[in-house]
Amino acid sequence: MKAYIIVDVTITDPALYEDYKKLTPGSLIPYEGKFIVRGGMTETLEGDWIPGRIVILEFPSVEKARAWWSSDTYAPAKALRQSASITRMILAEGFE
Repeated sequence: MKAYIIVDVTITDPALYEDYKKLTPGSLIPYEGKFIVRGGMTETLEGDWIPGRIVILEFPSVEKARAWWSSDTYAPAKALRQSASITRMILAEGFE
């Protein structure tokens, strides 16, 4: 079953975050991850959610998503993101 990592990011250091954006795509390849949404326009339809930058990643399984997030491959990019932003991130199972 596919899995999705859904991220709401508030960027605090735009220059450092640009470095993060360059590192992340290559880290996804070994885990068969791909971007579904990467910072495009958002519109709140209900409730009081005012999102920052929204990113959605798709993986073939929860295991691969977790493996990517905790990998040595992603670790340098993750450290940059954590330094350059305030992040809310969840892992969600897909529906078949």
